[in-house]
Amino acid sequence: MRKREAGTKNKVDTRNDVDTRSEVDSKHDAGPEFLAKLADDPRVTVRRGGAPLQAGKCVVYWMQRAERGIDNPAVDLAIKIGDELNLPVVVYFSAISNFPHANLRHYVFLNQGLADIEEDLAERNVTFLVRRPPNNSLEALLKETGAAMVIGDENPCREPERWRKVLAKRLELPFWTVDADVVVPSSVFPKHQYMLHIMRPRLNAELPKYLVALENTKAKHAWTKPRGFEQFNVREDVTAGWKNFDRSVKPVDSFIGGTHAALKRLQHFVRYQLADYDKQRNHPEIDGTSQMSPYLHFGHISPLTVALAVDEAVKEGHATQAARDSYINELIGWRELSVNFVKYVPNYDSIECAPEWAQKTLREHARDKRDPVYSLEQMERAETYDELWNAAQMQMVKMGWMHNYLRMYWAKKMLEWSPNPAKAWEWAVILNDKYELDGRDPNGYNGIAWAMGGVHDRPWFDRPIFGTIRYMSGASTGKKFDSKRYIRQVGS
Repeated sequence: MRKREAGTKNKVDTRNDVDTRSEVDSKHDAGPEFLAKLADDPRVTVRRGGAPLQAGKCVVYWMQRAERGIDNPAVDLAIKIGDELNLPVVVYFSAISNFPHANLRHYVFLNQGLADIEEDLAERNVTFLVRRPPNNSLEALLKETGAAMVIGDENPCREPERWRKVLAKRLELPFWTVDADVVVPSSVFPKHQYMLHIMRPRLNAELPKYLVALENTKAKHAWTKPRGFEQFNVREDVTAGWKNFDRSVKPVDSFIGGTHAALKRLQHFVRYQLADYDKQRNHPEIDGTSQMSPYLHFGHISPLTVALAVDEAVKEGHATQAARDSYINELIGWRELSVNFVKYVPNYDSIECAPEWAQKTLREHARDKRDPVYSLEQMERAETYDELWNAAQMQMVKMGWMHNYLRMYWAKKMLEWSPNPAKAWEWAVILNDKYELDGRDPNGYNGIAWAMGGVHDRPWFDRPIFGTIRYMSGASTGKKFDSKRYIRQVGS
């Protein structure tokens, strides 16, 4: 039998904040023998063990982060267990009006994906249920459906992890979670990986084991909805009537949410853009990146699906191995390093997560003269002297997405223009989470930490304000691509 959630060699938690992680009671086990075998998967965490309830009428998957009906290991696990128990599977999504830092832009994108989930799950003989406040209690749903066991998905961010901890203590039935949004299970790395080049050999060694298409099996048993059972129509506005909901950030038309839209964008990328990815990915004026990050953030598509499509494109001669390796380094290397960072490093969204050398150099230069100094409101409105930075900010505000190369420059200039490093970090997180469709995500927090705090980087030459944090100048950055063309594009 495999791990418990923490305090084992497979799942080591280095956080000091007791509100973010806790050990699962050692008396809990994975239950019957067939469950013990399933629990041995490094992707699975047994948060509350024991045998499924004998009077149970279904297996429930509480979907939260991996919002898709296909290529989803959590759905697959629920179906395997349901088939073994001769029970149907119900997938439940609880639409909450107060998800941390989420607003209308995020919820419209999420809402667009719900119909795809319902359709894809129906093809697998699985029922999709959505509820909204005030009648969206997961515990109530489990009782109404007569759940024998509940499966969840993993989310390494602080507040969603707390929800899972609390739920594990309150439930009276087995509760497992599945690491569904990484290719290589994060439990393979039991501590924070300080640099990508340190993590990469183990990651590359594990990849062949996990770069395998999922079966997407069909459940043997269908769930029959009881008469009068309450559920939300996924094609309606999930935010309707929410009084205190943040509607200040409007939806964008640059991205349409959902698995089906994600797959269309992926197919376009691998057929027409992947071949030149290693040459064009750092050219924001060229449509050379996959722009998959919003879909990956919401779990509308699996990174495994993306990686396999990229590999297939190479086999079919649509791209070179060099282009493939460059993209996979971003999709799996940096993205899974980001998950590792958020999972194991406390205060991942503040200056306190920076390594000691970086905190020291930033403290030593905290009183360096900053000229100009902008307010958060000025930066939010893109009212700086730097046309390139303003364009990057406005791309984020208008499109809900910023080119990855400019995200580094964007954050570093905020460090230069803010009253102090801690405030710069705080403001970068606020703007990233507010406007980016892929905000509130390990990738974004890791990107800010790299740019401002030297996380997963090394010391460079000492200079004012930055100390030994890597510097990017507007002059040199703007010369590496057609920055004037990019500025015109964003302004049009």
